[in-house]
Amino acid sequence: MTDSRKRWGRRGVIAAAVVLTGAVLAPVASPAFAAETATAWRDPVRSLDRAAHPLRSTEPGRNTADLRALGGMIGDAKVVGLGEATHGSHEFFTMKERVFRYLVEEKGFRAFALELSWSAGLEIDEYVQSGDGDARELAKRTLAGSPWDREEFVSLIRWMREYNRTHPGRTVHFVGDDLGAPSVNDAFFARITDYVRQHHPEALPRLERLYTGLRPIDDAFAYLRKPLDERLRLATQAEEAQKLIEGLSGADARDWAGQHARFVAQTARFLAVDLADPKGLPAAQILRDRAMAQNVAWWQRRTGHKVLLSAHNGHVSYVTDNPGLYPKTQGAFLRETLGRDYLPIGFSFDRGSFLSKDKALEGEWKRFSVPAAPSGSNEHTLDQVRFEDFYLDVRTAPPSARTWLDTARPTRTIGTQFPVDPAAISLGRSYDVVIHLHDVRQADLRR
Repeated sequence: MTDSRKRWGRRGVIAAAVVLTGAVLAPVASPAFAAETATAWRDPVRSLDRAAHPLRSTEPGRNTADLRALGGMIGDAKVVGLGEATHGSHEFFTMKERVFRYLVEEKGFRAFALELSWSAGLEIDEYVQSGDGDARELAKRTLAGSPWDREEFVSLIRWMREYNRTHPGRTVHFVGDDLGAPSVNDAFFARITDYVRQHHPEALPRLERLYTGLRPIDDAFAYLRKPLDERLRLATQAEEAQKLIEGLSGADARDWAGQHARFVAQTARFLAVDLADPKGLPAAQILRDRAMAQNVAWWQRRTGHKVLLSAHNGHVSYVTDNPGLYPKTQGAFLRETLGRDYLPIGFSFDRGSFLSKDKALEGEWKRFSVPAAPSGSNEHTLDQVRFEDFYLDVRTAPPSARTWLDTARPTRTIGTQFPVDPAAISLGRSYDVVIHLHDVRQADLRR
């Protein structure tokens, strides 16, 4: 498809499409439709055109009329997983703020959950609630080294704080759903021990014994240098501490202390995996995705908040794109836990730049770029749809589009390391909704 068709599509079709926002057109039983269905395996673009809803912008703070159909697709879902096809592209990050604002203002959402440690999320949420401190310094402390140590997330945190300032009776919250150091420090352990000291002092000596040798976990690499037997013992102690807290009498404060203790146990068990064992890394990944799902589900059920969950495509999807390394996704665990109350949205892009590393755990974030997606990939076909940027509901797409969406084909999935080979992904089996962007640029490093 030529660029002129793209430009015509954006100018000539957007007006008509916006009129139909919120409605998904049902396929019409006609000879033309039958012919389209019969040849969809060769040319699915016409049926994808019929399912696509145009996006006017990826920037927050603009008219949201183009998101109304997305709101209809989300429906009454309580947790919406919003992915990203790279860990470092501006448009993926700004769309998260744009969608979150819309869901807060129009759909009653109250929490933004990020692939960040539970303890760091609590620090950010304290700022979002109180305004004490400085957003940029907070980001420097809690996001440093992560893919989200970017200006786009400073903007999100500031918007959340401003929203809470003007809506004191209905505040929004920031949640870190991941496990991990370095934020498992003495101040975090004190959230647990102080509760026990105040409400159940008789249990404090045993809790202190269980946490001996465990606190703090403020340097994951130093912790991993402990002998494996010691790490396994400490993980068991952390799990016993969690059970101790959960078995105490009380309600609200105990529930929170129990969740904090669960996070410590999750992190200790994750760091007890034997990475020298070939099965170690997949075991660690399944522990991590299960823990992230547990933490999101706990927050949603404990608070009643609707949650926008931000993570990589590979975490929010129903099915893994790398069974050998990631046996089961956070999205799969959430579907088991929440059923239809969980809805994943995947991102796709045709070309552009992003931040990544040439080594997964070492080095600096660098700018990389990729050209237009090759023929035969999911992105190549999606980019032929008449809108440059659009979204579609894979569940209600015309049958011919659905046939194409349900077929696995090469797809970009770029995380903290590049280059990486495309993965064979079925968009229709991975997500309920797909957002496609024509091009993206690298995210803005925090100033």
